[in-house]
Amino acid sequence: MSIKKKISLFFTLLVLCILLANNTLHYIRSKNRLIEFNQKEITLVTEEIAYEVENSKNSALYMEDRMAQELRTTSIAIQRSLPSKYQDISNERLKELAKQLRVSHITLLAPVGDDIIGVRSSDSKEINMSTKEWSYWYTSFQELLANRPVTTKKGMALPNFWSGPIEVASSNPKHVDKWGYYYDGSTNYIINPYFRDKDVINIEKQFGPTNVMNRFTKSLDGVLELTVFNPTNFGRHNQSVYLNGNRYVKMKDQPIWYGTYTYQNTQRDKAFMKKALKTGESQRYLSEINKKQVLKTFVPIKEDKSAPYVIGVVYDYGLIETELHQELVKHLLLSLPFILLVLIVSIIFSTSITRPIKNVMEHVNHIAKGNFGKILAVRRRDELGGLIGNINHLSHFLKTYLNDLKRSQEESEFHAYHDSLTGLPNRRYFKEELNRRLIESQQKIIKHVAVLFMDIDRFKDINDTLGHSKGDQLIQLVAKRIKACLPPYNSFLTRQGGDEFVVLFSDFSPVEVEKFARKIILDVQQPCYIEGDEIFVSISSGLSFYPKHSTNLDTLITYADMAMYASKRQGGNKVMVYHELLNEKQTEKMQIEKRLRKAIQKETIEVYYQPKVDARRNTITGVEALVRWHDEELGFVSPEVFIGIAEEAGLIHSLWGNVMNIACCQISKWNKTFNQELTLAVNFSPRQFQNSSLLVHEIKNVLSFYKLNPGSFEMEITESTLLINTQETIKALHELKEYGISISIDDFGTGYSSLSYLKKLPIDCLKIDRSFIQDIQEDYSNSEIAQAIISLSQSLKLEVIAEGVEEEYQKAFLMENGCDHMQGYLFSKPLAAKDFEAAFLNS
Repeated sequence: MSIKKKISLFFTLLVLCILLANNTLHYIRSKNRLIEFNQKEITLVTEEIAYEVENSKNSALYMEDRMAQELRTTSIAIQRSLPSKYQDISNERLKELAKQLRVSHITLLAPVGDDIIGVRSSDSKEINMSTKEWSYWYTSFQELLANRPVTTKKGMALPNFWSGPIEVASSNPKHVDKWGYYYDGSTNYIINPYFRDKDVINIEKQFGPTNVMNRFTKSLDGVLELTVFNPTNFGRHNQSVYLNGNRYVKMKDQPIWYGTYTYQNTQRDKAFMKKALKTGESQRYLSEINKKQVLKTFVPIKEDKSAPYVIGVVYDYGLIETELHQELVKHLLLSLPFILLVLIVSIIFSTSITRPIKNVMEHVNHIAKGNFGKILAVRRRDELGGLIGNINHLSHFLKTYLNDLKRSQEESEFHAYHDSLTGLPNRRYFKEELNRRLIESQQKIIKHVAVLFMDIDRFKDINDTLGHSKGDQLIQLVAKRIKACLPPYNSFLTRQGGDEFVVLFSDFSPVEVEKFARKIILDVQQPCYIEGDEIFVSISSGLSFYPKHSTNLDTLITYADMAMYASKRQGGNKVMVYHELLNEKQTEKMQIEKRLRKAIQKETIEVYYQPKVDARRNTITGVEALVRWHDEELGFVSPEVFIGIAEEAGLIHSLWGNVMNIACCQISKWNKTFNQELTLAVNFSPRQFQNSSLLVHEIKNVLSFYKLNPGSFEMEITESTLLINTQETIKALHELKEYGISISIDDFGTGYSSLSYLKKLPIDCLKIDRSFIQDIQEDYSNSEIAQAIISLSQSLKLEVIAEGVEEEYQKAFLMENGCDHMQGYLFSKPLAAKDFEAAFLNS
């Protein structure tokens, strides 16, 4: 479609939308106005009906009192016309007397046993009728028979007389009666004359709101039905009463007091009545009932002296819709001339615009074909003139842009295949290059291909400690050192991401490749200086060879990666060549992890206890809790094996939880049973400090649960712990120290932490690693490190304990140098709880 047609169509549709929006707003305003008028009309109607309801109540009460007075006069006339004993009176005589005195019926009530029953009556249904279950009626009869004034608040009480309120007859619920009861002691019966049906109902017809309601439904257009509801019982199914074998609903309990209920929607109407009474405001809803769209309104009426009720108005919503439809059609017809006028004007306007645009389009087509040199003359000073000038500039710009784009594509291609931090080829480039060299090897162009996978040891700890900026600088420095170790030909260095590097060798023998790998390890472990910090790093490496280990590209990479992780497990800073046992070890590792997970869940982990000895006093001061695991399938599994697996698999905290609960429970029991204060030392993994605040909370909870004195608990951590989340870790250790817990550095001298931590941290004790103790000879040679650690602890006023003491001369050396606290096989190996108790506590 041309621009000329689009402009005409656009303006026409725009005006059409404006007119439609205007008509819609008019429609909504008209609808709201009609509904508002309808509500005002309903308000006036309900106010008048409410007035009539209240008026009918007052008038009905007045007429009831008049009827009660008539019934008393009639009762006196009956007394004078009948014998004093009901046994002498026949029912036929009562029928004749009722006709003479112009009452509906006469019944005589007399006490029989513990009841008051109808003994004679002109109404056969009243004979033998019990009144015992008539509530306040029965009470009123008893007071009359006792010649006491009737105290019942309902009805009307006169001397020797009481008249009950107008009500459905319990003896015959088809009728509505007004009763009177007279007894002055001269007879053995209560005289009960009453009016029935039309004599009673005429009162409501004469004084009630029914006539007004009928007049409204006939005279007001749209008002279909008016109803006065009793909200208490409307919609209920249990308002019926059972008396004298009859079931009926009392007049005050009728769900509808006045009017009709043709447009029924019981459950919804009940809910809206409840809301209207609760809020005190009218409620309405629109619905289709009896195949007619109606608007139902419920108006709550609350009076001070009577129960609240609701007036319901059903309005024919179709009248409103018809009037709205007529208004809408009229406005739409008026809009048509405006739409035609806009269409004509828009066609004229679009013609003046599209002619110069056509010239611009032809110029753009020239540019699209690559003709950038042509310049279009500018004769206009409006927006179109500016557009032509911009197109001329565009022609020049495109020529410059194409030249720049070519350079940009070359840069993008470089970044797609290279690492942005080091400038080395990336993982994508590596895979393509490896695939190419494998193809060349298959084609006998090259004989050997080797993959060397490298990973910086403890890089995450260094990164967390020094920050990511220095971590990036360290990666760049390591990359340069690796590259400097490689031959300038047949080697290809890439960065895989993070702290991982891969070197691809071709046409080098396995011996030559291993030589390059060892040279890289030696060069990388030289000190690194970054912004004044001296950093020592090492690198773990794994090697795989094509075609010796695999001819598959991905498998070759996986095997090199597997060998690298084997190097890490052996302490790192070495190169490992892939062999089949690594696969077996991986399978074994997965089996151990699976069984360990089940053991933790079933709590079959055991805890052994190794005593800590004060050698100078020859007494046991405490124990170190050591985890042991005997599996049904695997047998005894060394802690050196499964603890590392637990750390890698994220099970270390659950394992610690088992050990902590068992050990704290046992020590608490021993201290209480044997009346001594043994201390308990528990080892903590560095990984547990990744959420230091949670760890502190859990330690406090366990100690509190087992009522173990914090001063009897010792936390043993390794130096590497201090490199994880340093600030959070220091904060946690201070909090535990304040709680009363002692903190020891385990295997001191084997880690990498700075000695400055010993001053900053709340350390209580240094544990000399067993390797330094076992190095000590009988002539005390090779004891320099142990002696240095003892001297260091003494100068820092820290306790010191030696691990792995197995010989008497080692014990003697330690005591001579001021280290009295020891543990090791010289005193006892780790023992199960019952064995430890038998060996050290029962003596």
